[in-house]
Order: sequence, then C-alpha cells, then structure tokens
Amino acid sequence: MGYQQGLSGLSGASNDLDVIGNNIANANTVGFKQGQAQFADMYANSVATAVNNQIGIGSQMSEVQQQFGQGTITTTSQALDVAINGNGFFQMSSNGANVYSRNGVFNLAANGTIVNAAGQTLMGYAANAQGVINSSSTVPLVVPNSNLPPSATKNVSFQFNLNSQQALPTQTPFDPTNANTYSATSQINVNDSLGGTHAVNVFFVKQATGSWEAYATTGTNNTPVTGTATGTPGDLGPVSFDQSGNLIPTPPATAIAPYAFSIPDGASNTGGVQTMAMSFAGTTQYGATTGLVSSSQDGYSSSELAGFSVGTDGTLTGTYTNGKTQSLGQIALATFANQNGLQDLGGNNYQQTAASGLAQVSVPGSTNHGSLQGGAVENSNVDLTSSLVDLITAQRNYQANAQTIKTQQTVDQTLINL
Repeated sequence: MGYQQGLSGLSGASNDLDVIGNNIANANTVGFKQGQAQFADMYANSVATAVNNQIGIGSQMSEVQQQFGQGTITTTSQALDVAINGNGFFQMSSNGANVYSRNGVFNLAANGTIVNAAGQTLMGYAANAQGVINSSSTVPLVVPNSNLPPSATKNVSFQFNLNSQQALPTQTPFDPTNANTYSATSQINVNDSLGGTHAVNVFFVKQATGSWEAYATTGTNNTPVTGTATGTPGDLGPVSFDQSGNLIPTPPATAIAPYAFSIPDGASNTGGVQTMAMSFAGTTQYGATTGLVSSSQDGYSSSELAGFSVGTDGTLTGTYTNGKTQSLGQIALATFANQNGLQDLGGNNYQQTAASGLAQVSVPGSTNHGSLQGGAVENSNVDLTSSLVDLITAQRNYQANAQTIKTQQTVDQTLINL
C-alpha cells in the first residue's frame, strides 16, 4: 500500500507547488488575493476493519482557499485608481452580468463610463443634474462630458464691521451716486438664470449709534432694487446692533432674517425679475475701521469639468473651471456572507455562488463595508518571503513522498529475492 500513499502525497505536493507558484507569479497583481491549498486525509471504505486498526491511504487536496486579508495600499497619480480599505468588492458589469473584483485600476471609456482594463463597467449610484445621488439601485457609472449648467443667484451674504464711532453722513437724503450720503458700500457680482453676471451694490447709512439703514442697487447706473420689505425701491430696511456691537435679530424673528429684493432678470426677454435674499449675518458694530469682512453668493455661470476625485465614501466629485464642485455619482461596494464561497473566474474577478450568498451592495463606509481611497491601489497580499519558505517546504514534501515510493520498491524487491 506504500505506493498509494506515496502517489497521493506526490500529487498533493505537486498541487501545493502549483498554488504557491501562482501566488508568487501574482505578487505584483493589483488586488490579487493569495490562495492556500487545503488537504484532507483518505481512508479505504471497509465495514469489516476495526476502528482503531484503520490505516490511511494518503491525502487529497480538498480546496484552494483564498486568503482575503488586506493588501498594502500604494498612492498613485491617477484620480481613477481606487483602493478598498476593509471589506468589499467593486461591482463590475461584464456583458450584462455582475462580477466582483478588488482591482481598482479604472479609466474612462470614450462614452464617459468608468471601466477596467478588460472593458468591464464599474457599477454605482447615479447623480442627477443637481448632484443628488439616487442610492436605490446600482447603474453603470458615467462621468458626464457636458458643461455644468448655470445657476441663478438665490442668496447673497455680506459681513461688515461698521465703525460705532463713525459720524453721520454729511448730506441727505441717500443718493448712491453721492458718497457724502452713505457711510459704507461694497459690490458683488450675482448670476442670472443663464449665468450672466450683474453687479449688486450695497450701502449702509448711519442713522444713530446702533442704528443703520441698508440700501441696494444694481449695475453701474445704480438702479434701485425692487421687492423690498419697506416697499421703497432700493431700501432694504434697518440694521440694528446691541450695546455689545452684535447684530440684533429683526423682530419678531429669533434669527437674523434675510432681506428679500428683486433685480431685472438679464436672461428674460419679458421684463421679468429675479428674486434673491441678502443676509448681513455676522456683521458687527465695533470701534474699528468700517470695512467689508467677507461676501458670497450662490449663483454661478456655466463651466467645464476640470477634474474629479473619489472620496472615502465612494462619492465621485467633479471640480469645474468656475471653482464649483458637484457629485457625479457614488461607487458601490458588495460584501458576502461567505467570501470564501466565491468562484474565482480569473482576471481578478469573482462570481457569487450559493455558497457565498447573495451580494450585499451598499455605500462604502456603511455596516460591514470598507472605505475607499482615491488615487491609490491595493497591492497583492502575497508575502514573497513566506511564499519562498512555503515553496521550499512543498519541495521537501515532494521529495519525502518520492522516498516513500522508493522505500516501498526496496521492500518489494527484498520479498522477491527471498
């Protein structure tokens, strides 16, 4: 029977060498997970043999188990290189069927879809034109090559310090063309619905200590804004401060209420108006030089996509030439109840099976789903030093099993010579 055990041992050692060799060959394959040969002993089927007298007839390889431990992460200069840190697989579409991979080296196809080297499409959650992500189901991720559409200004913010010791204007009434009738001024450009820019000028006229009146006009000709709460074109209303120089909320509101006003809509051919709100939140009245601290508005003109990045939660964020950013989509990750039950398809791809369970697809960073790192790749988790030691051990096992056969041959020859 020594031949049986020896031959099975040679077969097992040979399989072990193959698995180790495959690991070493893929030491530089992005996202590769090393395999480990698992073995089981063998016994002859016999009902007559006493339990404690059974002699094994060798071993057999039971499975090649994938080791899904984390590989090291290396940063790259490519925005669409994405590494998974933790559990999960990228969901890829291959000819309409889903496969799963840890290889995060992606690029853009001609139609804007995100694909890997094999042409498989990365799946995730789509974003609408406003950048709102729909996480109800996964779809092929696409980076749009169209311009970011313009957005009309809806909110304007000014933050000033108005000198508490400043004298009253020397002339009245307020006249935007006469600097002697106001105490402070600043200008900001806002956008209409087609992205055109229009100047909005804001003025403060000191009435008394702690009491100021705000005005606004548009354009170089200082056309008074309309739709103000005071009912007087150009007059936004009073701005008051307490004894500490802090802005007093407009009664009966508990917070600083914005001042609503309208300007002619430059994108309208029908004489329409564009309504927006102006906030002076954060404005103070301290005994320091009067001046603008900051200003902002939320409109913008049309612009082209300048670049994009991937966040830890998988959000693909586009950066446009006007400085605006917007979500373009979100990469999804899939996890499995038993990832060792996945079928290895080659090409860094796996397929779900009954043993693995169904894919649990969700956003990165959610329960049991790892996070992502953009501009990086996950290296193979093969440890070359350990693999070379394993290779030597497998070689010794092969030699030892060969010696078993040789010894059995010697025993047989001895019997023949009797």
